[in-house]
Amino acid sequence: MSKEFSRVDRLSQQMKKEMAVILQREIKDPRLHSMITVSDVEVSRDLSHAKVFVTFLGLADEKVEDNLKILNDASGFVRSLIGKRIQARIVPHIRFVFDESLNEGIRMATLVSSARADDDRRRLESGQALDDVDANKDAADTEVSNSDEPNN
Repeated sequence: MSKEFSRVDRLSQQMKKEMAVILQREIKDPRLHSMITVSDVEVSRDLSHAKVFVTFLGLADEKVEDNLKILNDASGFVRSLIGKRIQARIVPHIRFVFDESLNEGIRMATLVSSARADDDRRRLESGQALDDVDANKDAADTEVSNSDEPNN
């Protein structure tokens, strides 16, 4: 019977939990931004390397590289703390990487919002009221949901 999660997955989840606590409570470098979030940890198949994806909430883009350098310089200390907290024979070498997904998600949400606002503006300019569009959409949704019901 196969395991639900592989050893690599279990180790990466455990490291993610412990890494979040360590970065919030144990690292006392005053140069380091205080709002660090661990978004993911990727552990290599041989368990020798771990890539830790972090985000810095509310930090300017030009200071991200400085904070990553500070974290990567402290990776040996972080690795020793991880080794004390988890029950593993091999503790991976740690490398910190900035996670772009949060910024990309915010950018995509902004693009969607601006596209919707542009569509609404065009509808108003063409003389079609927004309420008429919403009413037509609701009527179409109702027809679709009624057609999904089985005939008795």
